[in-house]
Amino acid sequence: METLKDFEIWFVTGSQHLYGPQTLKQVDADSQQIAESLNNSSEIPCKVIFKPVLTTPDEITKLCVEANTAPNCLGLITWMHTFSPAKMWIAGLSLLQKPFVHLHTQFNRDIPWDAIDMDYMNLNQSAHGGREFGYICSRLRKNRKVVVGHWQEDQVQRQLGVWMRAAAGWNEIRQLKVCRFGDNMREVAVTEGDKVEAQKQFGMSVNGYGVGDLVTMINSVTDAQIGNLVSEYQEQYQFNVSDDHLDSIRESARIEAGMRAFLEQGGFKAFTTTFEDLHGIRQLPGLAVQRLMGDGYGFGAEGDWKTAALVRAMKVMATGLDGGTSFMEDYTYHFNPTGPKVLGAHMLEVCSSIADGKPSLEVHPLGIGGKADPVRVVFKVAPGDGINASLVNMGNRFRMIVNAVDVVSPDADLPKLPVARVVWVPKPDLKIGAAAWILAGGAHHTGFSMALTADHMEDFAEMAGIEYLRIDEDTTIQDFKKDIRTNEIYYMLSNSLK
Repeated sequence: METLKDFEIWFVTGSQHLYGPQTLKQVDADSQQIAESLNNSSEIPCKVIFKPVLTTPDEITKLCVEANTAPNCLGLITWMHTFSPAKMWIAGLSLLQKPFVHLHTQFNRDIPWDAIDMDYMNLNQSAHGGREFGYICSRLRKNRKVVVGHWQEDQVQRQLGVWMRAAAGWNEIRQLKVCRFGDNMREVAVTEGDKVEAQKQFGMSVNGYGVGDLVTMINSVTDAQIGNLVSEYQEQYQFNVSDDHLDSIRESARIEAGMRAFLEQGGFKAFTTTFEDLHGIRQLPGLAVQRLMGDGYGFGAEGDWKTAALVRAMKVMATGLDGGTSFMEDYTYHFNPTGPKVLGAHMLEVCSSIADGKPSLEVHPLGIGGKADPVRVVFKVAPGDGINASLVNMGNRFRMIVNAVDVVSPDADLPKLPVARVVWVPKPDLKIGAAAWILAGGAHHTGFSMALTADHMEDFAEMAGIEYLRIDEDTTIQDFKKDIRTNEIYYMLSNSLK
């Protein structure tokens, strides 16, 4: 996916007939100008569609129903230009299934101190019109984002852009199909979970398929397909392999072509594998997974379907942004007091969208899985800001944990480590970050991104109606424990309020 401009965000303005036709005409014109301005902003990734001003309960309900069924509509921006009596919104908001953001702004930035009169006051009533709308949203327990400020401010447009990207990820996961090749790694807890509850909560469907079915597809790959892929490898990567490994390269290409065909035929956008179930596959599919992730697929190792879905949603959210997004794992620590940090990697499956420079294609023994030496691309990651996100099943709810991190250069070149890797310092530091993660039950697998921020993930969690825990520079263990305990009470009671 190269752009999110195919998706629409409907710009919806509330008012009423009390003010007369001339005022409503001005409200309409002002709303069109704001929508047009947002469309021209570099911070706005989706197409903003102006909708005629809503002044009656029937108009509001009709629009909300239309939004629910419009395939390209990701959600609504709602703005109360004047005063829109909120009982008019009850039926529509009760039916609305798409996310919405409340833009609490006004058309004019400044009060015209010398010229202000009652005509101006009657037209510019967002200050209290937005509070009326906010009340009914809270009374109906509607999850939404509230953005406050003038619509021309960069920060306001940036917040709206973040929300739109989260809405794109939410739209994706609502219709996502996840393919599990084999089951999850035996005896592992965090990669398990309630797939029925996940479909109820998120909309995604998660189903397992026999590795034998994949092997049949792999074995049907032609020599011509293999040759074309090998040529791609030679062009896209530093080709650091000897003639002795050419058969391994061709076998890796065969696996990629077969896996890609299986996913395309099934309409899957995320998948899992496990090295404990490779019957009929000659090597662990490392390069195939890396390249599929590079093309936007979500992935989770050892059957981790929750992370696979999360990575796919994050990739859609990050469309067009600098950086990259990948499946990741905290692998080992550097506890040196002069600079504690984490080395992130996996056996093979890290996406080259986060690579610094041209990756190196290599073949090395794996030492696990009992298969032939697998192919992979090896690279490092440039310093910068990043996040690790984890989606876990807590039994009575799903929880999202996000840790902001500083990606740093490794202390040495790691010449003997033949896998893609990234080094980071968790915020606020390794000890607090790791302790908070563990207290929250965060998984060892994550969605790692240098394109997205914690704000994107918070908006996504709000849309999904799931718990959100953030670990950043302001985190203390004492307060974090309080948040966890408070959340336990909230989620036990919250269903009674709906």
